[in-house]
Amino acid sequence: MNAHPPSTLTDLTSLAAGESATIVAIHAEEALHQRLLALGFRNGKLVKLIRKASFSGPLQVRIGTTDVLLRRTEAAKISVQKR
Repeated sequence: MNAHPPSTLTDLTSLAAGESATIVAIHAEEALHQRLLALGFRNGKLVKLIRKASFSGPLQVRIGTTDVLLRRTEAAKISVQKR
């Protein structure tokens, strides 16, 4: 038997506060893609959702030691695999 549950592929907006995931792809237009790369969002990097603002507000995400606020539309373009 496998001791670990199967990983789930989803986007960053579906994580719950406190959940971590690994980035597997960024599906964004070139300008946003470059901005996310500059902020440290790269395939294989671990991200943790710190909190979701209410009323469709931004998501606070921790990548490494840096906290970043992302619009939900931006976060939806980042595919992750839950850990």
